Amino acid sequence: MRISTRGRYGVRLMIELATHCGKGPVLLKDIATYQNISEKYLWQLIKPLKSVGLINSIRGSKGGYVLAKPPAAITMKEIIGALEGSLCLVDCVDHPEACERSESCASRDLWGEASQIFAKKLESLTLADMLDRQKQKGRPSGNPTI
Repeated sequence: MRISTRGRYGVRLMIELATHCGKGPVLLKDIATYQNISEKYLWQLIKPLKSVGLINSIRGSKGGYVLAKPPAAITMKEIIGALEGSLCLVDCVDHPEACERSESCASRDLWGEASQIFAKKLESLTLADMLDRQKQKGRPSGNPTI
Protein backbone atom coordinates (compact mmCIF):
# COMPACT_ATOMS: atom_id res chain seq x y z
CA MET A 1 0.00 0.00 0.00
CA ARG A 2 1.18 3.44 -0.79
CA ILE A 3 -0.22 6.27 1.30
CA SER A 4 -1.39 9.01 -1.04
CA THR A 5 -0.84 12.73 -0.73
CA ARG A 6 -4.34 12.85 0.73
CA GLY A 7 -3.31 10.65 3.67
CA ARG A 8 0.06 12.31 4.20
CA TYR A 9 -1.33 15.84 4.11
CA GLY A 10 -4.25 14.79 6.30
CA VAL A 11 -1.86 13.63 9.01
CA ARG A 12 0.00 16.94 8.78
CA LEU A 13 -3.30 18.84 9.02
CA MET A 14 -4.26 16.87 12.11
CA ILE A 15 -0.84 17.38 13.74
CA GLU A 16 -1.21 21.11 13.15
CA LEU A 17 -4.65 21.10 14.79
CA ALA A 18 -3.20 19.11 17.70
CA THR A 19 -0.47 21.73 18.06
CA HIS A 20 -3.19 24.30 18.71
CA CYS A 21 -5.45 22.07 20.80
CA GLY A 22 -7.06 24.05 23.59
CA LYS A 23 -5.97 27.39 22.10
CA GLY A 24 -9.06 27.95 19.97
CA PRO A 25 -9.92 27.39 16.33
CA VAL A 26 -7.34 27.58 13.56
CA LEU A 27 -8.06 29.04 10.14
CA LEU A 28 -7.47 26.75 7.18
CA LYS A 29 -5.38 29.44 5.48
CA ASP A 30 -3.07 29.47 8.51
CA ILE A 31 -2.71 25.68 8.41
CA ALA A 32 -1.94 25.95 4.69
CA THR A 33 0.79 28.48 5.46
CA TYR A 34 2.28 26.55 8.40
CA GLN A 35 2.28 23.23 6.56
CA ASN A 36 3.07 24.59 3.09
CA ILE A 37 0.01 22.86 1.63
CA SER A 38 -2.48 24.46 -0.73
CA GLU A 39 -5.59 25.73 1.07
CA LYS A 40 -7.66 24.39 -1.81
CA TYR A 41 -6.23 20.91 -1.23
CA LEU A 42 -6.85 21.12 2.52
CA TRP A 43 -10.54 21.88 1.84
CA GLN A 44 -10.79 18.42 0.26
CA LEU A 45 -9.57 16.82 3.49
CA ILE A 46 -11.96 18.62 5.82
CA LYS A 47 -15.18 16.84 4.80
CA PRO A 48 -14.02 13.23 5.38
CA LEU A 49 -12.34 14.17 8.67
CA LYS A 50 -15.49 15.96 9.85
CA SER A 51 -17.76 13.12 8.72
CA VAL A 52 -16.00 10.61 10.98
CA GLY A 53 -15.99 13.02 13.94
CA LEU A 54 -12.30 13.89 14.07
CA ILE A 55 -12.61 17.64 13.56
CA ASN A 56 -15.22 20.32 14.10
CA SER A 57 -15.69 23.64 12.39
CA ILE A 58 -16.55 26.79 14.27
CA ARG A 59 -18.28 29.59 12.39
CA GLY A 60 -17.87 33.28 12.85
CA SER A 61 -15.15 35.88 12.94
CA LYS A 62 -13.19 33.84 15.48
CA GLY A 63 -13.99 30.57 13.76
CA GLY A 64 -11.87 27.89 12.18
CA TYR A 65 -11.18 24.23 12.85
CA VAL A 66 -10.53 22.30 16.04
CA LEU A 67 -10.06 18.68 16.97
CA ALA A 68 -13.33 16.99 17.95
CA LYS A 69 -11.52 14.81 20.51
CA PRO A 70 -8.30 15.10 22.51
CA PRO A 71 -5.18 14.16 20.52
CA ALA A 72 -4.67 11.08 22.72
CA ALA A 73 -8.11 9.80 21.66
CA ILE A 74 -7.42 9.94 17.90
CA THR A 75 -5.42 7.16 16.28
CA MET A 76 -3.47 7.30 13.06
CA LYS A 77 -5.66 4.43 11.87
CA GLU A 78 -8.74 6.65 12.19
CA ILE A 79 -7.12 9.47 10.23
CA ILE A 80 -5.69 7.30 7.46
CA GLY A 81 -8.87 5.22 7.28
CA ALA A 82 -11.01 8.35 6.87
CA LEU A 83 -8.82 9.66 4.07
CA GLU A 84 -7.60 6.52 2.31
CA GLY A 85 -10.35 3.99 2.91
CA SER A 86 -9.39 0.37 3.42
CA LEU A 87 -5.96 -0.32 4.88
CA CYS A 88 -5.64 -3.63 3.04
CA LEU A 89 -2.68 -3.94 0.73
CA VAL A 90 -4.66 -5.77 -1.97
CA ASP A 91 -8.34 -5.81 -2.88
CA CYS A 92 -8.82 -9.56 -2.51
CA VAL A 93 -8.19 -9.40 1.25
CA ASP A 94 -11.27 -7.23 1.79
CA HIS A 95 -13.18 -8.60 -1.18
CA PRO A 96 -12.39 -12.27 -1.82
CA GLU A 97 -14.98 -12.28 -4.60
CA ALA A 98 -12.66 -9.98 -6.57
CA CYS A 99 -10.43 -12.93 -7.40
CA GLU A 100 -11.40 -16.46 -8.32
CA ARG A 101 -8.21 -17.75 -6.66
CA SER A 102 -8.65 -16.03 -3.30
CA GLU A 103 -9.63 -19.20 -1.39
CA SER A 104 -6.61 -21.17 -2.59
CA CYS A 105 -4.02 -18.39 -2.79
CA ALA A 106 -1.15 -18.45 -0.29
CA SER A 107 -0.03 -14.94 -1.25
CA ARG A 108 -3.46 -13.58 -0.24
CA ASP A 109 -2.69 -14.82 3.29
CA LEU A 110 0.60 -12.91 3.23
CA TRP A 111 -1.12 -9.68 2.13
CA GLY A 112 -3.80 -10.16 4.78
CA GLU A 113 -1.22 -10.64 7.53
CA ALA A 114 0.84 -7.67 6.35
CA SER A 115 -2.32 -5.53 6.24
CA GLN A 116 -3.12 -6.52 9.84
CA ILE A 117 0.38 -5.57 11.02
CA PHE A 118 0.10 -2.22 9.27
CA ALA A 119 -3.35 -1.55 10.76
CA LYS A 120 -2.14 -2.50 14.27
CA LYS A 121 0.80 -0.08 14.00
CA LEU A 122 -1.50 2.76 12.95
CA GLU A 123 -3.91 1.84 15.75
CA SER A 124 -1.08 1.96 18.31
CA LEU A 125 -0.08 5.54 17.43
CA THR A 126 -2.24 8.43 18.56
CA LEU A 127 -2.24 12.00 17.38
CA ALA A 128 -0.68 12.89 20.76
CA ASP A 129 2.21 10.50 19.97
CA MET A 130 2.69 12.19 16.61
CA LEU A 131 2.57 15.62 18.23
CA ASP A 132 5.33 14.52 20.64
CA ARG A 133 7.41 13.32 17.70
CA GLN A 134 6.87 16.62 15.91
CA LYS A 135 7.89 18.59 19.00
CA GLN A 136 11.10 16.55 19.24
CA LYS A 137 11.90 17.34 15.62
CA GLY A 138 10.85 21.00 15.83
CA ARG A 139 8.85 22.92 13.26
CA PRO A 140 10.23 22.69 9.70
CA SER A 141 12.37 25.70 8.84
CA GLY A 142 10.67 28.57 7.07
CA ASN A 143 7.29 27.97 8.74
CA PRO A 144 5.95 30.39 11.33
CA THR A 145 5.00 29.38 14.84
CA ILE A 146 1.98 30.53 16.79
